[in-house]
Amino acid sequence: MFVRSLAAAALALFSTAAHAQEYSFTLHHFLGPQAPAHSQMLEPWARQVERNSDGRVAIEIFPSMTLGGRPTELIQQARDGVVDLIWTLNGYTPGLFPRTEVFELPTVFENDIPATNLAMRALFDAYLAEEYQGLEVMFLHAHAGQGIQMVDMAARSPSDLERTSLRIPTRTGAWVIEALGAQPVAMPVPELPQALSKGVVDGALIPWEIIPALRIFQQTEYQIEGPNAERLGTSVFQVSMNQSRWDDLPEDIQAAFRDASNEEFLRQIGDVWRQADDTGIRIAVENGNQHLMLTAEEWASFEDAVAPVVERWQDEVSGSDIDGEALVEAARQAIADNATR
Repeated sequence: MFVRSLAAAALALFSTAAHAQEYSFTLHHFLGPQAPAHSQMLEPWARQVERNSDGRVAIEIFPSMTLGGRPTELIQQARDGVVDLIWTLNGYTPGLFPRTEVFELPTVFENDIPATNLAMRALFDAYLAEEYQGLEVMFLHAHAGQGIQMVDMAARSPSDLERTSLRIPTRTGAWVIEALGAQPVAMPVPELPQALSKGVVDGALIPWEIIPALRIFQQTEYQIEGPNAERLGTSVFQVSMNQSRWDDLPEDIQAAFRDASNEEFLRQIGDVWRQADDTGIRIAVENGNQHLMLTAEEWASFEDAVAPVVERWQDEVSGSDIDGEALVEAARQAIADNATR
């Protein structure tokens, strides 16, 4: 009996080895391996795909743009097949994903990351899919939203930010900054610490999650948000595969990717980003920074100031035959349907 069992185990091992790593993929992104996006989201996702495929898939992750190029080139790298998979910020390529921008807008996104992830999934086929030509989207997700991080200003009203310069990576974020009377400065996040230290910008709209990875507490003194962790919109990210590479995969391998990117995963990574945000602000405070939670009245003044951004977006996308008003309504309803906060 033991010999038969041993033989069966050996046969199974041989069969697994024979099928091992039939499909190898590269996944390229712009942050370092210490960032929660890499260690707590992309690595677990890749390993889950590999397990789902019974070892037939191998995904090698290349952080920090180690395969070359700039973060703004990641979408084209995937579309051209230079790499198989990318994780990137939609806003690094302005104008390519106008429909998906609806989820970035202030007063559409407030502070519920899992609900926003699930809402994008729910609306993808009907509203968003056509702008992802050349890509097969594995999943879309948001981060904790745009907190106000300032070098040396305790901004408690929009008027405090007038004539300052603030970093943002997206065009909707730039509109938010303009609505606050400040000057937007676009740059990839790895360039932010130097920009803050050299006075290129006075602050940034960015979540707390990035504070430990880039040691932002060394260049800023104040982190500012609404009374219930409300933020001034968010950013949308994608993990996508080259379309031709996807189309060539058999159904069971496609299922390995799909099953790793399911609704439960989107909830989990929403929690990952929330926890990373909580860790970031804790580290900032431990290093002497001030965490300002605005009063309801103070926050209302910010929301009033940025409310026209939604109308501006609607007017902008109407030129592309997009019904912006309907999309805003659908996005808000989908987030409400999946609310966790």
